Amino acid sequence: MEKKRVVIALGGNAIQQGKDATAEAQIRAVEATAESLAALVAEGVEVIITHGNGPQVGNLMLQQAASDSQATPAMPLDVCGAMTQGMIGYWFENAMTKALRARGLERSVASLVTRSVVDPNDSAFHHPTKPIGPFYLEADALHLERTTGLVFKEDAGRGYRRVVPSPVPIEIAEHAVIRDLVDAGHIVVASGGGGVPVMETPEGYIGIEAVIDKDFAAAKLAELVNADVLLILTAVENVYVNFGTPEQMALQETSKEQLEAYIAEGQFAPGSMLPKVRAALQFAESGHQRMAIITSLDQALAAVYGDAGTRVRLAPSLQQ
Repeated sequence: MEKKRVVIALGGNAIQQGKDATAEAQIRAVEATAESLAALVAEGVEVIITHGNGPQVGNLMLQQAASDSQATPAMPLDVCGAMTQGMIGYWFENAMTKALRARGLERSVASLVTRSVVDPNDSAFHHPTKPIGPFYLEADALHLERTTGLVFKEDAGRGYRRVVPSPVPIEIAEHAVIRDLVDAGHIVVASGGGGVPVMETPEGYIGIEAVIDKDFAAAKLAELVNADVLLILTAVENVYVNFGTPEQMALQETSKEQLEAYIAEGQFAPGSMLPKVRAALQFAESGHQRMAIITSLDQALAAVYGDAGTRVRLAPSLQQ
């Protein structure tokens, strides 16, 4: 088979399934995921693994809030993101080594705490939308807004939560290191949870209170490491239009124009499939013969070397 470099964007169900947030349950989920990914490695695919961290960083922030005191002050959001990157990356290092050894393969797996660079002028900073942390009563949320300058919004009738910006990553700070590791034959886990959001200053990088969409971060990383395929793995085998209706239809090979028309129709839910479709388009538009695929974990190998999933690429006349 032709050798391919693939950036894999894993959904949250690859790490935490259901409400069981124990380390043991999450490790079992990661090990099950690693079994499927090891099949790709066994076929010679150069693998870079990215993943979400929403439930994990949310639970960590709850723990931070519960223990917040002068002696043990709560860590800020960017630090919590880095902490969960390290935790989940460690789980994937162990799980991938185990899955590969079961196939008689000895490969090095490295996890990198990765920073996603954002533009300080991104409009997202004027419209924070991502809820994080614990729920508050309205009076408590309003008091915190007045005293801290943080922004709180009502969340689906469950109370008020802090909301933070979700800017688009314009650079992955560690992309050259990641590319070098993959060139040397190593498996890399990077850009966990979209990466730690940072801004560049003349002195270096500074962390910010924001959340990066993991699929956009994966698309940017795939572009920068010159991947052939961005493989976005989710709970369904294809992207669908008219989802959940008698007219439901799975998309197979699709074009930029077709997807943009479906986006304009509101076919894709903003909180689930829409960012995946937009990230797929972003990567497909980034270079010649690049392809993005959206499918389920159990179809990963078939998607990379066959016709499974929803495949997004530009027509030859539009490729750079």
